[in-house]
Amino acid sequence: MRWEVVSLVLGWTIGLVSLPLAVVGFYSLYSEGLEPAIRTFAIPTLISISAGYALILHSRVSDPSARVRDREAFASVALGWIPVVIVGALPLWLGGMFHGPFGEYWDPGHENSISQILYGLLHSWFESMSGFTTTGASLVDPSTSPVCGSGLAGINEFQGDCLGSQRKSLILWRSVSQWIGGMGVIMLGLLIFSRALGGGMALARAELTGPSVSNLGTTLEGTARKLWAIYVGLTLLEAVLLFQFTKMGSFDSINYALTTMPSGGFGTTDGGIMHFNDAIIESIVMVFMLLTCINFSLLYFAFSGRSNDIWKDEELRTYLLIVFIAWVAMAINIYRSDDLGYGFLESIRHSIFQAISITSTGFSSADFSDWPVFSQFVLLLLMIIGASAGSTGGGLKVLRIRIAFELSKREVMKIIQPRRVVAIRFNRSVVDEERVWIILGMVSSWLVLVTASMLTISFLEPNLDMDDVLSVSISLLGNTGPALGDFGPSGAAASWAAMSTPSLLASTMLMWLGRLELLTVLVLLHPRTWESD
Repeated sequence: MRWEVVSLVLGWTIGLVSLPLAVVGFYSLYSEGLEPAIRTFAIPTLISISAGYALILHSRVSDPSARVRDREAFASVALGWIPVVIVGALPLWLGGMFHGPFGEYWDPGHENSISQILYGLLHSWFESMSGFTTTGASLVDPSTSPVCGSGLAGINEFQGDCLGSQRKSLILWRSVSQWIGGMGVIMLGLLIFSRALGGGMALARAELTGPSVSNLGTTLEGTARKLWAIYVGLTLLEAVLLFQFTKMGSFDSINYALTTMPSGGFGTTDGGIMHFNDAIIESIVMVFMLLTCINFSLLYFAFSGRSNDIWKDEELRTYLLIVFIAWVAMAINIYRSDDLGYGFLESIRHSIFQAISITSTGFSSADFSDWPVFSQFVLLLLMIIGASAGSTGGGLKVLRIRIAFELSKREVMKIIQPRRVVAIRFNRSVVDEERVWIILGMVSSWLVLVTASMLTISFLEPNLDMDDVLSVSISLLGNTGPALGDFGPSGAAASWAAMSTPSLLASTMLMWLGRLELLTVLVLLHPRTWESD
């Protein structure tokens, strides 16, 4: 391991975070004043710039042609998320969303104890990790946020909108953190510093959940530019549509556009999309959620006039078929439920929204934790399957599920006809055996990690029900956000806030593992990764 190379990549990555921090800081300066802007955003921006500059100076790498190999790339991407999340947590901590060292929202008779400030730092770390990994789980609740009166005269006295009561600059920063995390900080770095960072393709491969980096351009810089152009363009388009054709204001429209495209799920109010109860809003958001679940290479083909290539993609057809079957099954199930009282159109509306959302943002148009068991089980399966490879959606990815299914089918055929040679094909091409076994290894590792996660969470939180433990583990690893049971749309923030410190730390680790899709982390666990050259 060449640490000077890792230091170089980490330096550029941490330094890049200062750009969005500064942008939101200027918004805070304009809308909230000088003192809150300096305290909340200027300090983290200076820390980001200083730490990044120090690491770049420490790297002392002079030969661009041999800068980043696979080992350094995987280590840099995995380790890079940690300081980025730390820097991203500082505005939430210093700005008063959670208990911080300034404590401007505290009751004058209440002491700012060190333990509560440390809890505030933990909550900020969780919120930041949830943002950058695009998980969407939130801790903003009267029990954790001083803005909503936590720890003062009893949390039950606060009956308003806790998230909506926060400073707008902090809500915007949460959304921006998801927007950056959706495409990946490394992918942004490849666009801006691709010529300065040799070995960029190794970095792009390590950033596995970002969109595909192949077949879009002759150079890595060209590919990154096209991907970001699509990403930015769709974000702007959604914001304009929400502002022009719905009752959303400009602030809400921008925030929901920022959190839809990365498949994030953060909202501007406690109710999220349910707060608006508007079918037009849900329809617009649903279209863009669907786009986030499609391989970005296909989106590029669509914009470049190669629409015929889109429908040839087997993964896209499989994903759309899965969503369609889930939609119809859930619509029939919730329509027949006497407890819900949904009409026919309501059943269709909410079931299709949730079928798409659970593989993408995790937004909720209805409280699906009250739905019949069958529909909740369908949602759980969709959480596991996830979206397409090369998309910003989470889960195991349809491609891996499809290849694993084809492998199982081949093994059955070999038992029936031992001498028959059966090749696994995808998109009319034979899949290389090495790739097949890598995919099988990923699926196996994911299942092992889900099992370990359920055991860990159930041990740390003995009061949770089975459906809570199961869905929370899958939600964290799939970066979905809301889960089932008490962690559903209506009570998620309070349920997360009620978890113990070890559980919150374990949850942030699972989000990190889910965002890196295990392979990067497994590379880090191998002893040879850390051997010096």
